[in-house]
Amino acid sequence: MSNQLRFLEPKILSKISNMELRARTVVEGFISGLHRSPYRGFSVEFAEYREYTPGDDTRFIDWKVYARSDRYYLKQFEEETNLNCNILLDVSGSMNYGSNGISKLEYASYVAASLGYLIFQQRDGVGLMTFDRDIRQVIPSRNKRGHLLSILRYLEHVEGGDETNLSLPLHLMAERLNKKGMIILISDLFDDPASVAKGLQHFRFKGHDVIVFQILDETELTFPFENTTKFIDMEGTAQFVTIPSLVRKTYMQNLKAHMDQFKKECSRLKIDYHVLNTVKPIDFALFSYLAYRSGKG
Repeated sequence: MSNQLRFLEPKILSKISNMELRARTVVEGFISGLHRSPYRGFSVEFAEYREYTPGDDTRFIDWKVYARSDRYYLKQFEEETNLNCNILLDVSGSMNYGSNGISKLEYASYVAASLGYLIFQQRDGVGLMTFDRDIRQVIPSRNKRGHLLSILRYLEHVEGGDETNLSLPLHLMAERLNKKGMIILISDLFDDPASVAKGLQHFRFKGHDVIVFQILDETELTFPFENTTKFIDMEGTAQFVTIPSLVRKTYMQNLKAHMDQFKKECSRLKIDYHVLNTVKPIDFALFSYLAYRSGKG
């Protein structure tokens, strides 16, 4: 697995030429890693394969998977989509921040692309909605090759938008999605937890399963600044200069309280909540997704 993980690092992914190749690199490396790990059951249950048992038709053995894992798996063929999954991607101005050569929006787009590719490989339907204070783009959930490519090509060129207002677009999107399915929200969640929770509750009320990925930059999580620093609002005109050591304790306390509130609200609504650091490999998001699917049976 160690040879594959190097391909999942966000900085390396950013150097790959197109989003389809990035997504395929992440997912194939992740699945290959699962075959070598104690968690191989997740890939068997949720990828498009099942393990071979004596008496199965050998024509459907996937020899490429066998070459990677030294185990026999059969390709599964299903008549219709099992699940409709919609990925909701926050493209507000704050998502443009990045301190390690990759912005939160770039990282989030890699997560969205990789999840979309994995969901498609499971023969489930995948759709994409982007938003800031309003809905910006809607690609309905389907399971067709050309449809997936449309999503990946859009993500390849996605740009940050306006100020954050998660609650309003979440309610609007919940009204549009009438068929029960899975909702994956990818955002830095820089908004009031109570109002965002009301939007998420709207999805739960309509019967959707929901997963939330909070995307944060390493510096947002650790506040490592030392020298006198100017901080600029990425969604407005405000800016101020301060000595970081004077505000670090308060900042870290406020950040913890903010994240704890989201964790509490998501727990109350039976929503899976995961924090993703933009310096970490993308496969954490894939494993969290599969673990959640496993828990839902």
